[in-house]
Amino acid sequence: MSEATTSAADVRIPTAASVPAHRDPNVLRWVGAYTASMVGDMVFFLALSWAAVQNGTPAQAGLVTAVSAVPRALLMLGGGVVADRLGPRRVVIGSDTVRCVTVLAVAAVLFAADPGLWLLALLAVVFGTVDAVFMPAVGALPARITHKDQLARVQGMRGLAIRFAAVVGAPLGGLGVAVGGAAAAFAFAGLLIAVSVPLLISVRMRDLPADDASAARETTAWRDLLGGLRYVRRHRVLGPLMVAIALGDLGFVGPLNVGLTLLADERGWGASGMGWVLAGFGTGAGVAALLLTVRGRLPRAGCVAAGSIIPGAAAIAALAHAPGLPVAVGTAVLVGLLTGLSGAMCGALLQTQSDPAYLGRVTAVGGIVSLGIAPLSMPLSAAAIGVWGTGPVFAVSAAVCGLGGVVALCAPGVRRAELPK
Repeated sequence: MSEATTSAADVRIPTAASVPAHRDPNVLRWVGAYTASMVGDMVFFLALSWAAVQNGTPAQAGLVTAVSAVPRALLMLGGGVVADRLGPRRVVIGSDTVRCVTVLAVAAVLFAADPGLWLLALLAVVFGTVDAVFMPAVGALPARITHKDQLARVQGMRGLAIRFAAVVGAPLGGLGVAVGGAAAAFAFAGLLIAVSVPLLISVRMRDLPADDASAARETTAWRDLLGGLRYVRRHRVLGPLMVAIALGDLGFVGPLNVGLTLLADERGWGASGMGWVLAGFGTGAGVAALLLTVRGRLPRAGCVAAGSIIPGAAAIAALAHAPGLPVAVGTAVLVGLLTGLSGAMCGALLQTQSDPAYLGRVTAVGGIVSLGIAPLSMPLSAAAIGVWGTGPVFAVSAAVCGLGGVVALCAPGVRRAELPK
């Protein structure tokens, strides 16, 4: 069942002229809910890492923190079907409620006893399973709360929320651990996620067009899933765009995660130097998100999305040859700006080119690419750097990333894609 056919008790947005997203109270309530949830996530993962390290060996702690990725990757396509069948608003509210209750329950147990790693592993599995439904629903929700000409601006606002959560979440999590240990940090994470629930309940939905609503009605969940995959594969923009995103993430995730750590160690920058480089990347990506939030629309969106990948890939290769930390930080700003702009534009195109009835499944396919395929490059990058060094591996990664831009530019649908006016 699509959200367009849910009960009349749901509050709907009238189909009037669109309001700029950054001035729309309805959109701002959603952004506030999303921000609170993302900050809660950051606090949660820090608390989980801390508790795992305190209760086991480094290898066991790594396993606990990584185990949530398994159900997230395996179940996300099904989560996209759930989001499209039940409606993203219901799914986001339900999944945030489950995450809040689960984290608070674990916090209560940790206050009373020390159950060991098994509870933390179970919590990670539950969180990853719920995320498999939550993430596609989050991707499908913007199309239901505003009009198409505002979706690019909403994508920029969402990017700013993610950067804000990354900057604020870790210090808040550290404060929670310092004050009351992992239990207090988990409680704080649960309360932050709880803030999002009443805000989400107050968000009003926009009715789907009749053709989109009828497209959402497949006879079975399995046919919904296959229908979503066919829709992405046959779409003149979404199909090649997914390939470009996959190549871009494969070439980007390794160098900017494990590769950067090894580069900082090789150059003697230390943990603080690596932190400065990451801050430079975050700053550049934040500027890109802010640009899209303020402008709302950039002309020749497909060319911008594809064209910015290629110089961003060149900057990734140059990062391995930076003569000193200041140059590395400046290069990281450029990487963040270009890849952040490309990522924001790709996200905006996914939002605006997809029929809203398919957005949960489209988001799920993109999530599988980013969360299921791209992380595979991290161990490969680490092993390759051990054999060939940082320079060659960063160069190969940049070539893979740049190939994504070439694929997008060679696809007429992507090259000519525009954001709605």
